[in-house]
Order: sequence, then C-alpha cells, then structure tokens
Amino acid sequence: MNFVGRINAHDLDGLVSLMAKDHIFIDSLGNQSARPGIETGWRQYFEMVPDYWIRIDRMNVQGKGTVLIGAAGGTYVSKGGKPLAENRWETPAVWTAVIVNKKVAVWRIYSDDEPIRARMRESGPPD
Repeated sequence: MNFVGRINAHDLDGLVSLMAKDHIFIDSLGNQSARPGIETGWRQYFEMVPDYWIRIDRMNVQGKGTVLIGAAGGTYVSKGGKPLAENRWETPAVWTAVIVNKKVAVWRIYSDDEPIRARMRESGPPD
C-alpha cells in the first residue's frame, strides 16, 4: 500500500496527496482528526519519532475496506533530546483503511501505545 510507503518515508506531501479531501484519522484511543489538522499532526509525530516505521505482515482487502496487520515502532525523542537506543519502541498494530476514489478516506490504528508512553514518561515531553 503506497500510503504505508509514504509514512515510512516520512513524506508528508506524498501522504497528503493520497488522502481524500474529507480524510479522517482515528488513533488507538478513538480520537479523530480531520484535514487540514492531520497534516500538522503527522509533521509533529515525525519530529517526535524521527525514525517511525510501519511493517505490514498481512493485508486483507474487501471492497473499499483494507485491514493491515503488523507492527509499528521508532525512537521517541524528548524535548531538546537526541534519538537514544533506550527510547526505541515497537508494538503490534492493526490498521484499517477505507479507500474511496483511490484516496484514503479513513485511516485508523489499533495498537498498544504503552511502549511509546513509557519512553515519554521516562524521557520527558517531546520537542
């Protein structure tokens, strides 16, 4: 899925180009973000986790819906900090996507965010 490739490349412009105009992002807590605010959210996340990655192990596509199963991870960087090995994290994750007219209309993540939250508690707030 090209959307995952743009996330892994930290290509914000490419990511946005694949989003529907009414794109909705839903995080693992159920919080929703829409455009244009989601662009700022991705930019901030890439700064907070500069090596963020997604690995897809399995994918199931049915009609407009896609389910992706794999893992996500990266290195949390605290305010004024540098990427440190002890701040690396990885967690199993599932994403669902709704594709409309070849654009991602909904992107939702289901994951245990405790690994990154633990790094945040230990290291302090992000940049």
